[in-house]
Amino acid sequence: MGECLVVMPNPAVQRSAAVGAGTEGGRRPSVVPAPTAADPEMSGRPRRRTFTVAEKLRILKQADQAAGTGGVGAVLRSHGLYASALSDWRRQRDAGTLGTRSPVRRGPKPSPVNPLSAELAGARRDLAQLRHRLQRAEAIIEVQKKLADLLGVPLAPHNVP
Repeated sequence: MGECLVVMPNPAVQRSAAVGAGTEGGRRPSVVPAPTAADPEMSGRPRRRTFTVAEKLRILKQADQAAGTGGVGAVLRSHGLYASALSDWRRQRDAGTLGTRSPVRRGPKPSPVNPLSAELAGARRDLAQLRHRLQRAEAIIEVQKKLADLLGVPLAPHNVP
């Protein structure tokens, strides 16, 4: 449901306006220093961390060595990683795609093209053309029947199998 807001007059604001502009009950407001400017050395936009293949392999080696002692969490914390990053890197390492240059494209994957789709599109186009020709031929036949009827010319019966 919609909300209804009612604005009520503020008596404090009315009094301060009566005492003087920019005053609060006869006193001037305190001066607040302006915020400091942002450090020009800082980047305005955060950047995603990237790891080289050598770094990934080194971290995976550390994690594999620490797996027996239960220190995988410490390795993850020391590098600021999540366990999902390790599992992704392990999967890529096992598949042999860890060092590949082209990353996997994000987003929905295109569906494979059906080889019969082009043939089906051509058949549909041909069917549409044939239907159009059939409608035109039936219209011509109807006109011929009406003309023969008006002129009194008997039409020869045609044998339809």
